[in-house]
Parts: sequence; structure tokens; C-alpha cells
Amino acid sequence: MSARKPWIVGVSGASGTPYAASVLRALLAAGEPVDLVVSRAARLTILDETGRPFRDAHWRDDLAAWLGAPVPVEGFRYWPAGDLGAGPSSGSYPARGMIVVPASTAACAGIALGLSKDLLQRAAEVCLKERRPVVVVPRETPVTRSHLLHLVELIDAGATVLPASPGFYGVGASASAAQLVDFVAGKVLDAIGVKHDLLVRWSGMRPPAE
Repeated sequence: MSARKPWIVGVSGASGTPYAASVLRALLAAGEPVDLVVSRAARLTILDETGRPFRDAHWRDDLAAWLGAPVPVEGFRYWPAGDLGAGPSSGSYPARGMIVVPASTAACAGIALGLSKDLLQRAAEVCLKERRPVVVVPRETPVTRSHLLHLVELIDAGATVLPASPGFYGVGASASAAQLVDFVAGKVLDAIGVKHDLLVRWSGMRPPAE
């Protein structure tokens, strides 16, 4: 039997937790093993944006309530952000790669500078040094020069920087918030090569009606 190789999903404290929820649901629907790290700041954002707590001692129930779906017992692991002795903190841990969604400017800076302030930053740094896929999804705006430089450093280190910028084609002006969130989540899954049906793909301009 082959060794389990999960995608690590890190949720930082930036606004945009629906993006994380959509990515997690899609990974689980695709049957992908997942390791989850939720930063301390992200817990406050989840509570603010959903009204639901996220607690270490009750993470499975809290996550199921957040996602609106049961969390599988097999194939899913949760690591507290303060646990720097956790599996993903080591390059010998067999992860496939990592997604940081949403990625705050602080998280991007910490990863770019190798600060390893918490498990989220350390796991992302490990994936970069091991040349594994890393996708960061910055959402904050506007940005300063230092923010942009940190993103450039991440790109130079091999990461994919995928801003939370949804496309409106395929959904039109009446697009729901959920459709726009799923568009970004779909682009994330495209970046790591996981099949999904979250977005309508561009097929070219239609000719004008006669």
C-alpha cells in the first residue's frame, strides 16, 4: 500500500474563509487526503465570518459545521498551529504540497522570510525547500511595496501566487457570492492538478446573433 501523501491546507487570518471552505470541500469530494492547519488569527476570522467557533478539542465537529458536510475519519488530519513538532514541520513528512487560503500579508511575509512563526508558516517553508507545490491565495487589498516584494520572493522560491480574483465569465452579472468563491477555489485546484467542476471554463467568444 502506498504511503499517504496529503495536501496541506493552511488557513491564515485574512478575511476570505469561504475560499478555504470551498477548497476543502472540493479536495474531499475528489477523494484527496488532507492535513489542515488553522492559525490562531484564522479562528477569529472564522468566528467573525461564519458565527462558528473553531476549537482544537472539538475540531472535527466545528469543521463539519463550517463546511456543512461531515469530515471523513480516514484521510483527514488536523494539526494545531502551535504544534511545531507536528508531521508537516519536517521535510521527511510525505506531503504532496500545500495551499495557504486565504493568505494574509503577514503569513506571506513569514513564509517568504522563513520565520516559521507557527506550523502554517513552517509547513509552507518545508514544502518550498522540498520543491513541492505551494499555492498562496492573497486576498488583502490594497497592497504595499513590501507586500509585493514578499510575493515576488515566494514566486522566486517556487510558489504559485494566486490572488483571490474571481472571473465573471460563465456566471454573468447575476453571479452569486458562492459562484465567485468557487471560481477562485477551482483555480486553486487547477494549480495543483486536482479535477473539479467548480467553474465554467472559457471556451471563446460567441459570435454575435444575426
